[in-house]
Amino acid sequence: MGGTIDPAPRDRKAALREALETVRVGAWNWNIRTGDIVWDEEMTLVLGLAPGYFDGRIETWRALVHPEDLPAVVTKAEQALSRGGEYSVRHRVLRPDGAVVWVEARGRIVDGPDGRPDRMVGRLWETTETRAAMDSVGRALQHMSDGFLAVDSDGRILYANARAQRLLGPSEGLAGRVLWEVPAVRAPGLEARCRDAAADQVAQGLDLTSPADRRCYHLRIIPVPDGLTVYLRDVTEQRAREARRATEERAAAERTARIGGLTRALAEALTVQDVVNAVAQRLLPLFGATGLIVEAVGPGGESTVEAVGYPRSYVDRLPDRPENNPHDQVLRERVPQFVESPAELEARYPGVGAFAALGGKSAWAFLPLLVSSGRVVGGCVVSFDRPRHLDGAERGLLIALSGLVAQTLERARLYDAEHHRAQQLQRGLLPRALPLLPAVTAAARYVPASGSMLGGDWYDVIPLSGDRVALIIGDVMGHGLSEAATMGRLRTAVHTLAGLELPPDELFSHLNDLVSDLGDDFYAGCLYALYDPATGSCVLARAGHAPPALVTPDGTVTLLDLPANPPLGAATPPFETTETVLPAGSLLVLYTDGFVESARRDLDAGVQQLAEALTAAVSSAGTRDGLKEPGQDEEAERLDALCATLTAALLPEGEQTADDAAVLIARIHALPADSVAAWTLPEGPVAAGRARAHVRRRLAEWQLDELSVTTELLVSELVGNVVRHANGPARLRLVRSRTLICEVADGSLTTPRIRRAEDTDEGGRGLQLIAALSQRWGVRYTADGKCIWTEQPLPEPSGT
Repeated sequence: MGGTIDPAPRDRKAALREALETVRVGAWNWNIRTGDIVWDEEMTLVLGLAPGYFDGRIETWRALVHPEDLPAVVTKAEQALSRGGEYSVRHRVLRPDGAVVWVEARGRIVDGPDGRPDRMVGRLWETTETRAAMDSVGRALQHMSDGFLAVDSDGRILYANARAQRLLGPSEGLAGRVLWEVPAVRAPGLEARCRDAAADQVAQGLDLTSPADRRCYHLRIIPVPDGLTVYLRDVTEQRAREARRATEERAAAERTARIGGLTRALAEALTVQDVVNAVAQRLLPLFGATGLIVEAVGPGGESTVEAVGYPRSYVDRLPDRPENNPHDQVLRERVPQFVESPAELEARYPGVGAFAALGGKSAWAFLPLLVSSGRVVGGCVVSFDRPRHLDGAERGLLIALSGLVAQTLERARLYDAEHHRAQQLQRGLLPRALPLLPAVTAAARYVPASGSMLGGDWYDVIPLSGDRVALIIGDVMGHGLSEAATMGRLRTAVHTLAGLELPPDELFSHLNDLVSDLGDDFYAGCLYALYDPATGSCVLARAGHAPPALVTPDGTVTLLDLPANPPLGAATPPFETTETVLPAGSLLVLYTDGFVESARRDLDAGVQQLAEALTAAVSSAGTRDGLKEPGQDEEAERLDALCATLTAALLPEGEQTADDAAVLIARIHALPADSVAAWTLPEGPVAAGRARAHVRRRLAEWQLDELSVTTELLVSELVGNVVRHANGPARLRLVRSRTLICEVADGSLTTPRIRRAEDTDEGGRGLQLIAALSQRWGVRYTADGKCIWTEQPLPEPSGT
């Protein structure tokens, strides 16, 4: 048989002994608790010690470790004790004969019976030749142009070449230190990059600026077995070139973007202020400018000045600027002027420097704004906080852009004039001021649409007899001059119909006929509330309109549930109404759909947002104080502030709105119980006498005796009229308010009318007497008849 015959066991043992004699490996056992070390004879041979030199103490062993390597040896031992696992370290040993050798030691922890570390056992062998080879490599690394570091798996520095030492510090201060804790390279993310490179075995890169020399270095982190190698390259100049190139590219891109943005913004600008804002936001940053003045000159020579970056006091003084100034020269000669410093300004235009200094600027570009026909439509001043020289390219760009600004400014000036006239017409159709009434204190806010189109939103507060009051708000659907005119007609019609004391459903029937007669394309939404402070009752009707919100004195916000009648012009009478009792001190909030509806929310979401805004307002301390009963002037101011709060919440400033909006807020007041007196009178002639007696006693209680005679005459005539011409028992009511109100009601629908009585007529002078004795009088219809009322002024308080 053929084959290989294994050597004898004796020969294998001899080969192993030869290997052990060639590479000597010592064994050691360190008692952690006592500090004693026991090692074998091979340890003595490896370390080159004389027999009996080592006394078994840890201190004797540490004295053999090279002083430069001792910190790393101690650190490794402490880490093995605290973390567990393997102990591994390479270091130098100083033999007693003065020789230095490199050794490598490896060991592990052995726990005692109590589970705590008891001993560390391990082996040690000489690595001087291996280290010599590494030193040869190290000498080559020392002369690298880049910094080089060798780092172990825990991030501790094992080696640093000369280039790295110049950045990080001498090698004796680096050995054993954690790389990312060295101040010279401490940077956010370095530790994470090192750990990622070691975990993923993928090279990582990182730029950092050294606090030592403020230069930029690129760290290339490459994973190797048992650690990392790190290369440091000075890339300061390279990064500076890249940064300059990137800055130039960004500046060019930004300039292009700003010019494009300026073009778009000017195309969208409607008003002169829009033009100024667009130029300030888009053009000034192109040149580092900080101030802008735009003057638009009208056909008649009138001018409009808008400015950015200047004190208001300086802008107000611009019309009084010195005569010999560059701005006026530019408007006359149509040639741009560039002034680089205050000294140049004073030299070229004596006496102007002091005035210009009030604006706080130090360099200026004065540009005429010329349209394509060559006509000057204004002037533009671009200014700088510091002296500034504009090169030829910058001056050319400014001149070119000024032509674009001029075209937009001309269009904006015409728009401003048209928009101003439209707003004047719109506001002229609304109440100039709301009346202060005993029954309600009201405030309103109207916000026109963002465009120039006229809207049809309107509101009104109409005082009626018996201290009753009508609150109305409406919206003519659509935009334009015809819709605004329709709004004016409706408001006039409501005043007339309310003055006739028509109930809300009948009033809506007449308004519906009016809108229908205007054509098939006209529709209007409307909400009408008729409040009686004597009873607290309120009759409401709505047609194509959102329901009102009610804020009770305790701060609860609710939306009143009213029947939803179709819009005026599309409805078929009768209209449904709702009667409810409003608590005294409540807020009734009426609003148009433009107030709650927008492109970003539908009507339901807007109504909900209004309710939330009201809740937030009434929950604040100031609004809770507003639920008290201050004077009417103060109350009106608080309600106006609430209108402003709601407007800011639902119509933020700067937001484009496609529809105009209106809100009307009324504080509900009740007449005091002791200011109202009512009686049912007997039938027949005795009714007049009984009525005079009631009046006499009540006026005495109210300390209004001086009105007693006149009031008795009025009551006698009114009650006598009922006895002679009406049906059913008469009812008498006196109300003490801003005036003394006297009401006599009966069951007849006959309307009394004043007629001229001849000298020979025995009757027909009763209503003439009533008209002569009262401040106002009138008739209103009730559910079961009619009521004739009179008002008399109260006497002036004594001492006034």
